[in-house]
Amino acid sequence: FARGVLDVGEPLATPAIRQLKKWAIPTDGPEGGVVILDAPPGTSCPVVEAVRGADYLLLVTEPTPFGLHDLRLAAGVARELGIPAGVIINQDGIGDAGVDEFCASVGLPILLRIPFERAIAEGIAQGQTLVEVRPEYRPRFRAMVAEIIRQVRS
Repeated sequence: FARGVLDVGEPLATPAIRQLKKWAIPTDGPEGGVVILDAPPGTSCPVVEAVRGADYLLLVTEPTPFGLHDLRLAAGVARELGIPAGVIINQDGIGDAGVDEFCASVGLPILLRIPFERAIAEGIAQGQTLVEVRPEYRPRFRAMVAEIIRQVRS
């Protein structure tokens, strides 16, 4: 794990992200490793810098009008950069069908749905991971990763 920290008043996150990517993504050595970069929400310059050069984007959204708005923007970044993408719908069951309809219309696969459940929210609030709260999600995450690898290699 690596993270970049900006001092108060430092205006540019992009150079810090660029340096972190140099440290995290080896340019030599054995291939086949997986590097996961967690980008900030939105479509600002730091997001574009974080995802530039990625093999795949995993877009996490909620099925609400606000989630759909941000998903459209993020999907646009993926399209402009030529990076394949898939979607996780968090808090599935709230909102409406707008996210599903958008994903279908642009060919974005929905790889995983995480339901809106009080037990999940309480566990996350207490510092637990989703698979600690709901162990049945462990094989779902493995299947999702396998699908992403399949999409990247095809």
